[in-house]
Amino acid sequence: MSTEATSPSPSPAVTERPRRITLLAGINALEGAALAIGGIYLLVMGLLGRLESTQQAETVGITLIALGAIPLLAARGLMLLRSWSRGPALITQIMALPVAWTLLRSQGALIPTGIVLAVVAVTGLVLVLNPATTEILGIRRGPAKTPDA
Repeated sequence: MSTEATSPSPSPAVTERPRRITLLAGINALEGAALAIGGIYLLVMGLLGRLESTQQAETVGITLIALGAIPLLAARGLMLLRSWSRGPALITQIMALPVAWTLLRSQGALIPTGIVLAVVAVTGLVLVLNPATTEILGIRRGPAKTPDA
């Protein structure tokens, strides 16, 4: 018996992750990490009593940590080429746009932050909505074609 027939070898599609998917996963991981870090900061500052409203800071901190888990899970799924990860990645980019708009309409150092967030969100949207991404993740588009009977 040959060892070639029994040894499992990963298919090239599984072992080779396209750069567009890696970049999209990186964008989602960056956004998720930023949310989680911001949440941890607010939570710690609220617990230490260094903010005006400690209860509000703790609530927002916990919320940001929970929201940060969504893009982090999407990034993990994208790295593993899971089709389910496209939805959370898309939602994350859509949610980032109003935040970027709000930052752009503010003053001071928040404007450059809004510009960066807008660029990151639009780049993520372009990558996640690209038909090649859909194909790479194995998501069917439209009704399945069936042979004529």
